[in-house]
Amino acid sequence: MKLTYRVEEGARLGSLLWELGPGRRAISSAMLGGGIGPRSWVLNAQVVAGYARTDPVEHLAGLAPPGEGVGMMTAASVDRYVTAEDGGVRAVATVGLRVPTWAAAPEGATDPELAPMLGVAPPVGTINIMATLPVAMTDAALVNAVMTVTEAKAQALAEAGFAGTGTASDAVCVVVPVSGPEELFAGPRSTWGARLARAVHAAVRRGAEEWRPYDRESGNVGK
Repeated sequence: MKLTYRVEEGARLGSLLWELGPGRRAISSAMLGGGIGPRSWVLNAQVVAGYARTDPVEHLAGLAPPGEGVGMMTAASVDRYVTAEDGGVRAVATVGLRVPTWAAAPEGATDPELAPMLGVAPPVGTINIMATLPVAMTDAALVNAVMTVTEAKAQALAEAGFAGTGTASDAVCVVVPVSGPEELFAGPRSTWGARLARAVHAAVRRGAEEWRPYDRESGNVGK
């Protein structure tokens, strides 16, 4: 994993880049390289708060290396990333929680984090999770892995005292080898799903707990 910086709109912004090399495939909800397929890199790029560009995919592609990869973006400070490992599974989370959001909100409710950007550009994610496992998986197991990541994230936020299951635009990426015996399951009670859940839970829980003093220093408590 490589951390670099650039300057955009007068702000110093970080980017995390994982150069996976050949022989890896991923499942992701990201705008760039989302879905399931072979991927050789993963990028988590910080953007300015109130991001208003209308070409986020092209923007990410311009920051990324050549080849097929996954590009996520977030308004959270990526240099505050948190890592956790469990039984060969590694999770990295960038956590920003200025406006935690419940997944099931009343119809018509507007997330205050996104209100300025509605109709302008897709929202930027504030909790991005990248996880790697050393075992191949079927497509169905990869979908199951994304469910497990999401459930572990929600559990961590609840335990950290945040009133929400995440933010309105979180992104996730799970990377596994292309070849080898394929795991059929990745739910939280399967062998690898349990390890994935614990790694993600630990990373998000620590990131959420560290967010509180950071948020207090910036004057954003309760916002």
